[in-house]
Amino acid sequence: MQPTQTFVFTITQLTSLLAKDPSLTGFLQMLLIFGNVWWMYGGYAWLTNAVPPRELGVRLLLLVGMGGFLVVALAIPTAFGAGGLAFGLGYLVVTLVHTGVFLRTSQQSVLKAMTGLGPFNLVTAGLLVVAGLTNGNARWLLFGAGFVLHWLTPLFTRTGGFRIRSGHFVERHGLILLIAIGESVVAVGIGLGTIALPAGRIATALLGLALAAGLWWLYFNGEEERAEQALDGAAFERRAWMSLNAFGYVFLLVLGGIVLVAAGMKLAVVSYNEPSTLATAVLLAAGVAAYAVGLVLFRLVLDCGRLVFRLLIAILALPTIWLGVGIAPAAQVSALVLIIIAGIAADSRS
Repeated sequence: MQPTQTFVFTITQLTSLLAKDPSLTGFLQMLLIFGNVWWMYGGYAWLTNAVPPRELGVRLLLLVGMGGFLVVALAIPTAFGAGGLAFGLGYLVVTLVHTGVFLRTSQQSVLKAMTGLGPFNLVTAGLLVVAGLTNGNARWLLFGAGFVLHWLTPLFTRTGGFRIRSGHFVERHGLILLIAIGESVVAVGIGLGTIALPAGRIATALLGLALAAGLWWLYFNGEEERAEQALDGAAFERRAWMSLNAFGYVFLLVLGGIVLVAAGMKLAVVSYNEPSTLATAVLLAAGVAAYAVGLVLFRLVLDCGRLVFRLLIAILALPTIWLGVGIAPAAQVSALVLIIIAGIAADSRS
């Protein structure tokens, strides 16, 4: 039992937050929340990689951590409003459990690494608790400070001291990505509620499913195997840095792209029979582009495949904005699906 299960709800909440306010403000709120939350979700993948949850005490603590993650997810829609304190306190519980379980390991290199990382995580959790007690610009600044501190922390700590079991590590992050893609489909269904289902709306929803399948195929077409081989072939200390860069920094872009696509599809299916708003079209195109660029960087970090076709997917996704705005969401989503299929086919042949 791991906090990965609650990631499903987190993606739903982030998607709803962005779909409700598809503006620059809504995007920045989503980015700051997701950037802070993803650091700790990823941290639990590192945790169970180093401290397998076999002992009863560890399992119980992980259940407490899951409770903290659930509170965080519940508070996401109002994290910049009335739910700010609940978000911060839930995050503090998650961080305390993470640090406490990590310190149970007997691996000296991991202990040294965690004694450097733990205090930074606790400081960031404290910033988010204080953010929940403030309003306006102060809350924005504290969320931003937490985001920056988290992702700069590896520069000041012994990241290379973590031992990485490549098979487990790659599998856990693949599961997170699979859950995120699946939840993007669920989010569209939840967004429809009891709304009428004419043929055009159903067709648009099915195109959204095809788009999600294309995103799934882009990664689960041998990427996991190549990543595991790359990590297994790397030196001990370099393996930890490769893991951080590929499954930490780069996955922030990959998973963020999924949230953008899910929010765009949620809006597109509702207004299927009229030209898209600019916000809806940008979410769809930018989401696919961000996902593809993330996979380019993933391969670049791990040196495990060609870059050109994924880069072309990202470039070609952006002009589809005009199909959505000028015709209808279905036209844009159809084009995005065809671009992804062509990119997958070309990459497989090469």
